[in-house]
Amino acid sequence: MIIVTGATGALNGASVDHLLERLPAGDIAVAVRDIAKAERFAQRGVEVRHGDYADPDSLPAAFAGADQLLLVSSNDPAADAIGLHRTAIDAAVTAGVKRILYTSHQAAAADNPFRPGRNHFATEQLLAASGIAWTSLRNGFYAHSIQWLAGPWRETGVIAVPGDGPVSWTAREDAAEAAAVILGSPGGYDGPVTITAPAAPTFAELAEIASELSGRTIRYQRMEERDWVAAQAAAGQPEHMTRFLLGFYQAAERGFFAGVDPLLGQLLGRQPRGARDALR
Repeated sequence: MIIVTGATGALNGASVDHLLERLPAGDIAVAVRDIAKAERFAQRGVEVRHGDYADPDSLPAAFAGADQLLLVSSNDPAADAIGLHRTAIDAAVTAGVKRILYTSHQAAAADNPFRPGRNHFATEQLLAASGIAWTSLRNGFYAHSIQWLAGPWRETGVIAVPGDGPVSWTAREDAAEAAAVILGSPGGYDGPVTITAPAAPTFAELAEIASELSGRTIRYQRMEERDWVAAQAAAGQPEHMTRFLLGFYQAAERGFFAGVDPLLGQLLGRQPRGARDALR
């Protein structure tokens, strides 16, 4: 039995769709906070269970019988992500789960300026100490986020950001499919595995790609951090979110998102999508 958490979200929901192309529905269950939102899976014969990381008592039953558990990471910047992940991992131990696959990030590191990277690293340490076999899916930075991390360049003609590090912009849809392939594999993929697009363009290179695709000149402008923070405040962005996003640019500048790996293409059997596809 494969049990998938967070299946009402875009990432793991797509993984379930891909699993259903490979396995009978009876071999799959989803553990979700709101059962009503998982109706589309129930209609296809997938067992729907209630499971909420913030409700520890709900989790052992939600995870019961799992040979493999696809554990989605918390995406709430205000949440205690590590605490929620610890609760889920502890419940998996209690339920006798045989393997956990966790949706991590390629930039999982204790010294990452981008807080989710530190959270993912800490969660991987929890997995390593759990006694359960585990795989950490270190996905590249999701390419759809270019639409806000590159700023309103379509209107301004300028990609104005506080840094210019390389980022292996990776299609979330490809990462979701790769997770399903690994879940359906006969074994291997122990510990961290890197799932990225084959290239990591800088923001200056994104401006060149955007120019080519749009047929007009799109410039790159590096902003001082203080000026970018002031511009975000002037645009009404909450300060906590501005500081959160600033960590991304700082991490990119330091190369945390620069690595690429051929594994994703091998899993998909085709060329993965990347930044050009997202900009297009």
